Amino acid sequence: MAKEKFEDALEKLEDIVRKMEAGDIPLDEALKSFEEGIKLIRFCSAKLEETERRVEMLLGKEDSLQVKRFQGEDGD
Repeated sequence: MAKEKFEDALEKLEDIVRKMEAGDIPLDEALKSFEEGIKLIRFCSAKLEETERRVEMLLGKEDSLQVKRFQGEDGD
């Protein structure tokens, strides 16, 4: 997945989910799709974490700005 874009990976992942939800693919192909999906999830997750760190770093450079949790996040 060298130099793959987040949006491209997400689109591939959505396609895999649609195919698997349809249930029309053989078991071997479903397993391969599942494996690819896991790799795509890890890639997307890493990209999102990297982006979050960059945003926090940028916000941290401004004294008047504070990093706040997104309202949609679960509060444990």
